[in-house]
Amino acid sequence: MARRSEETDLQIALKACRGAFLSAAFFSMFINLLMLVPPLYMLQVYDRVITSRSQETLLMLTLVVLFLFIVMGGLEFIRSRILVRVGNRLDMQVNQRLYSAMFKKSVAMPGKASAQPLNDLSSLRQFLTGNGLFAFFDAPWIPVYLGVLFLFHPWFGYFALAAGVVLFLLALLNEKSTKDLLAEANSEHVQSQDLANSNLRNAEVLHAMGMLPGIMGRWAAKHHEYLVHQSHASDRAGTLTNLSKTLRLLFQSMILGLGAYLVLEGSLTPGMMIAGSIIMGRALAPIDQMIGGWKGFVGARTAHGRLNDLLSLVPAEPQRMPLPAPSGRLALESVSAAPPGERFVTLRGIDMTIGKGEHIGIVGPSAAGKSSLARVILGIWPAQVGHVRLDGAEIGQWSREALGPYLGYLPQDIELFDGTISENIARFGEVDPEKVVRAARKAGVHEMILRQPNGYDTYLSGGGGALSCGQRQRIGLARALYGDPVLIVLDEPNANLDDAGEHALAECMQRLKDDGTTVFVISHRPAILKRVDRILVLKEGQISLFASPEEIAAQTGHPVRGIASANPAAGQKLASIRPRARGKTATAPASEEPKP
Repeated sequence: MARRSEETDLQIALKACRGAFLSAAFFSMFINLLMLVPPLYMLQVYDRVITSRSQETLLMLTLVVLFLFIVMGGLEFIRSRILVRVGNRLDMQVNQRLYSAMFKKSVAMPGKASAQPLNDLSSLRQFLTGNGLFAFFDAPWIPVYLGVLFLFHPWFGYFALAAGVVLFLLALLNEKSTKDLLAEANSEHVQSQDLANSNLRNAEVLHAMGMLPGIMGRWAAKHHEYLVHQSHASDRAGTLTNLSKTLRLLFQSMILGLGAYLVLEGSLTPGMMIAGSIIMGRALAPIDQMIGGWKGFVGARTAHGRLNDLLSLVPAEPQRMPLPAPSGRLALESVSAAPPGERFVTLRGIDMTIGKGEHIGIVGPSAAGKSSLARVILGIWPAQVGHVRLDGAEIGQWSREALGPYLGYLPQDIELFDGTISENIARFGEVDPEKVVRAARKAGVHEMILRQPNGYDTYLSGGGGALSCGQRQRIGLARALYGDPVLIVLDEPNANLDDAGEHALAECMQRLKDDGTTVFVISHRPAILKRVDRILVLKEGQISLFASPEEIAAQTGHPVRGIASANPAAGQKLASIRPRARGKTATAPASEEPKP
């Protein structure tokens, strides 16, 4: 994570769109000049056509006005299309970077995952392509209209200027009175949406245990706070918007009265009186439009701020020099780690060196740090102290996209994604049928997949569809094995397996051993632990024991079955054992080959 010190990708993308915005502003200049056509047409009709009673003059003026209106309509059409394409270009330049930042934030800050940034990008794009932005393009031309009014008569100019100042003050008042309320409303809305999404992901549990009323009450409280703040902001904005609209109409009527007085005084013509009213209405329109669209502007501004904060917090990954393909040697050097964003350390002083092809079993009581160690090994959690090295290179030196194919991970909670079974196994990259089938066979799931309605082309929903927990776990194992990774971490791989699944897992472990794949397996099942080279016993985030199953059995007086079970005597005796000297129990030579 980084502080905001350089331009974010969003700011860079907006700068890249600067030329398109300048083009829209250029077209706006001509559009606003052509907005003078209606009042000038009225002026000529009243002061020239009616007095001269010339139909030819009326016809020519009308034809010219029709042509200019066609030009103005075309320019409006072009400006609108430019802004639509600017919004799409901005989205295309930022969306993948934004999605990546969301993903990395959810990894670095578990429990704070949210798709709100995508909604923010949509809000920003819609504002840039909507009518609300037109007011900001038209506002710089207000002095032109005021200048024309001053040419008609100074009083017209001063009156329009005073009216503009009043409406501008209303716009500032609207901003000041609604800014905090809208910010609070947006925050409450985001929280209520995140809570609803979290609840939907656990719909089965809520429904099964009748928890819906209670959990819905918590959501309703958040949503109510959002509605309260939103209503207060809308009430204030609505009051000021209606006041602005009323005053604008009043000012247009009053300038007619002022014009009539000046006509009676002989200082103004009737045509100027009518034209002046229209021009002042056009001069005040951008301010009135800004007040009416202020809510959208505030929403876009808030979205822009949140997007910048996210992109600053999660900088783009720098280009890294490709490293040689790893072989699977791993070393943890005095590693201490904690969950991202937390101060409580869950791992302390972990020192071990694992040779290529070694199989390590990880055991320990609940909250001993087993899953934390798995995440640190894979580089999901950064080490606060110490180093995690894969083939001698700090794991953070690898590009995740480059390193990912060499790693396999089967977490406790299996998540399959929307797509076919083959796409899930192939990690949603290019599907290589041979690699997919090889991974499925190695995981012992090939026959089960063939029994699905469409085999490997069976489409799965995000939850895995009609697959059982064991079937999802075995497909997740095949995904972890896809591409023959050199380092695999299995977190309770047999938690949901039946006897057939256990047998397939045992055969899979043997194939990985034959292939020289380094494997960490978190389990308490004797069938798995008796096959590993060494067992790492964790207690309160520290290494309690690290030795072969035979050495552990000799020290504890219990076979692996006793260590893996919930046998109180074995567990008490195991916890009382102190680890040996670091060089003898916690490490092994980097070149150590797998034990036969």
